[in-house]
Amino acid sequence: MGSQTDEKIPVIDFTEKNLKPGSDLWDLACKQIRHGLEEYGCFEAVYDKVPTELHNSIFSAAKELFDLPIETKEQKTSNRTGANYVGQDPFVPLYESLGLDNPTSFEATESFTRIMWPAGNDTFRESVRSFSKPVAELYETATRMVFDSYGVGRLYDSHIESAFYRVRFFKYSAPKPNESNVGMPTHIDMTFVTILHQHQVEGLQIRTKDDKYIAVQAKPSSFLFIAGEGLMAWSNDRIRVCEHRVILKENKGRLSLGFYALVNGVIKVPEELVDEEYPLSYKPIDYMDFLVNFFTNDTVNMVYCWGAPGIAVVELCSGAGVLLKLVLLPLKTFPLLLRLSLLLLFCEKAWEFHWHNLWIGCDFTYVVDLFHLKSNKVP
Repeated sequence: MGSQTDEKIPVIDFTEKNLKPGSDLWDLACKQIRHGLEEYGCFEAVYDKVPTELHNSIFSAAKELFDLPIETKEQKTSNRTGANYVGQDPFVPLYESLGLDNPTSFEATESFTRIMWPAGNDTFRESVRSFSKPVAELYETATRMVFDSYGVGRLYDSHIESAFYRVRFFKYSAPKPNESNVGMPTHIDMTFVTILHQHQVEGLQIRTKDDKYIAVQAKPSSFLFIAGEGLMAWSNDRIRVCEHRVILKENKGRLSLGFYALVNGVIKVPEELVDEEYPLSYKPIDYMDFLVNFFTNDTVNMVYCWGAPGIAVVELCSGAGVLLKLVLLPLKTFPLLLRLSLLLLFCEKAWEFHWHNLWIGCDFTYVVDLFHLKSNKVP
């Protein structure tokens, strides 16, 4: 587990009234955003369109949601992949989360609310919509700046037309005495972009290229814009996918929100982002199919992997749940087929010796590359 550093993530002030396309201020912010995404996989957005009252309201709504009985939260709320309840996992016992699709839509938020509260809950519904609308605007503005920074602004409108939004609520329970304070191990998101917003209790940390961690402060006006696998692939590996974790250093429970931007269509590397230094790395990806295939009931996939360079812990699962958790040596220099053969052998031995209860180490990026987008890599 890497040590912490005082290094700072770039901060972009979106409250500036002169931040308009074509202005010097816009061009400067575009450069800062690109630097943040390429160096850290993220940047912090200072944003004033979610006032304190709304900030408090959405987290009150989140608390009310998580206070519901487990059997209520486990109800199916969406036919889309990755939206429903996650929790009660012995390997991440402090964590639970629940997603709501199309959070700016009255019909979608009302449908979700009626599932959770059959008699209705107008306060919850309107808190979600009132929060999601300005955060969607933040995503759209920041994404336009990303596109402009790479000289592909012409593609922005079609991208936004294919965008699909989800709000995910996160709860981390306070660790018990002698219990690990890892709320969520180091991981990356399978989104195009995630915008994270913290409540009062901190814990979010960003992993740097040199395996150190930057703590992100929890402030009502702070939103962390992080690159998911989709943005990494779109950028042809120019943008660094953001590795992050949650460590609970205070003896308190923690709430946070994730605004997910997904792509309901094909992600294709723009021709402007392919050159001698960055040859084409990814074939076009139908992103929703990619997500469905990842989570399908009859496919085994890697979900988590974290820790120290040179060793990996891999959690293999299917739609039916966790199948195996094991230690893996990420032998990057080995040919792909040999790596897969070693992985299968290691899985077999790990199961035989009951290593699935072992909880150590990980270099996340290697296994992600092998399991997630490898099928879309250009040979």
